[in-house]
Amino acid sequence: MEKSNETNGYLDSAQAGPAAGPGALGTAAGRAGRCAGFLRRQALVLLTVSGVLAGAGLGAALRGLSLSRTQVTYLAFPGEMLLRMLRMIILPLVVCSLVSGAASLDASALGRLGGIAVAYFGLTTLSASALAVALAFIIKPGSGAQTLQSSDLGLEDSGPPPVPKETVDSFLDLASFSSSSPQYATDYRVVTYSTSSGNVTHEKIPMGTEIEGMNILGLVLFALVLGVALKKLGSEGEDLIRFFNSLNEATMVLVSWIMWYVPVGIMFLVGSKIVEMKDIIVLVTSLGKYIFASILGHVIHGGIVLPLVYFVFTRRNPFRFLLGLLAPFATAFATCSSSATLPSMMKCIEENNGVDKRISRFILPIGATVNMDGAAIFQCVATVFIAQLNNVELNAGQIFTILVTATASSVGAAGVPAGGVLTIAIILEAIGLPTHDLSLILAVDWIVDRTTTVVNVEGDALGAGILHHLNQKATKKGEQELAEVKVEAIPNCKSEEETSPLVTHQNPPGPVASAPELESKESVL
Repeated sequence: MEKSNETNGYLDSAQAGPAAGPGALGTAAGRAGRCAGFLRRQALVLLTVSGVLAGAGLGAALRGLSLSRTQVTYLAFPGEMLLRMLRMIILPLVVCSLVSGAASLDASALGRLGGIAVAYFGLTTLSASALAVALAFIIKPGSGAQTLQSSDLGLEDSGPPPVPKETVDSFLDLASFSSSSPQYATDYRVVTYSTSSGNVTHEKIPMGTEIEGMNILGLVLFALVLGVALKKLGSEGEDLIRFFNSLNEATMVLVSWIMWYVPVGIMFLVGSKIVEMKDIIVLVTSLGKYIFASILGHVIHGGIVLPLVYFVFTRRNPFRFLLGLLAPFATAFATCSSSATLPSMMKCIEENNGVDKRISRFILPIGATVNMDGAAIFQCVATVFIAQLNNVELNAGQIFTILVTATASSVGAAGVPAGGVLTIAIILEAIGLPTHDLSLILAVDWIVDRTTTVVNVEGDALGAGILHHLNQKATKKGEQELAEVKVEAIPNCKSEEETSPLVTHQNPPGPVASAPELESKESVL
């Protein structure tokens, strides 16, 4: 009892106001521990955001020094190293994650999740295109800029715009995929010949070529088919599935190491890009309405539409889900590459948001290839902008063509900086607009492409969260149905009338013998 009283007296003195030193010290130590734990958990996010801010400050400080092109190249070298490391890890990450993800899901779940993913990607991209066209008609970014030339923006050395393709050839390029590293692309050879009447005719003949770059769409489809084939092999394919799983885990370890270099690379990427621009004020004032329309579309789609879709399906707070993905968003903002953001997105969505690895490693590589909500917004605004520059009134048929073509051309678009500009030529050719104004789009692409990439990867992440929720719901429902079936199959031994039909209906049909008849038969025997 004395010990108990002493203990109670000590506790009472520890709780007796501000004069109690040990209690106050304990509370302060607890707060300091929680603060240190928070900083330790969010260190990568804080460093990444700080890298973006430091890069903006570095670029603003160095603009007054008039650096040469060679010095700017040296300044951008740490950022180029980051991009090269991320591109190096994309190939094993995409192949291994898709093979292991497709092999870990059964055929019914794979088909169901794949169908939901395709519907989600298609509908969100189509809604993004419709939003962009509506904003472009409301804001009218091309009005008042008809006399603007690329030379006014300091783009003498920007090079010629992309060579326009026929719409049919552009879609055939998407179908002519392969799993090799170079991408298949259609080029043209002009043939001149004379007719029998003496007229000279020029014919543009399409011919297949290969361009440098990783064919992500071909790798995605190949890895998916390989994973399904290994699942079909059964026990014979288990060794190879384990190999891809182990290689996938090793790749994620490499990703975790690379992520600690991301803040340094981002700082130099942003700083060098700000130093490169000759006159940002002239650029923004000349194309300010186009930049505003594109970024406003990204804000509405990424801040309202996509979170609302996530809430409708999951009934959960979407912004709490997005809060755990600040590091991938900062990486997307700095690198302007959905493919380069894929490693950090996989790591954060699994560790911070608890998304199943089978879901994230199945859907995120596909989304980085075929889901381009931000690019669809940027392309539709750019198309209407160029139409207004050329004083072309778009009719309903052309608007419908813009929506369909922008949604379809986003599939397989290059997840690299300025990759969306190449697909604008497809839309312009589809509605009969000239492509010589694409140099104006290239002038501000480095600004718009940052929010474009953030919306692209946000759509992929929320899609993974929706599929994770639906998969968990279906799994729980299947377990509940299985439990109910097992309970119904258990016989009830209280009485013959309450016994399960699976047990009671085992007697053959016919008259049932009474008890006296059974006793008489036993006596005769």
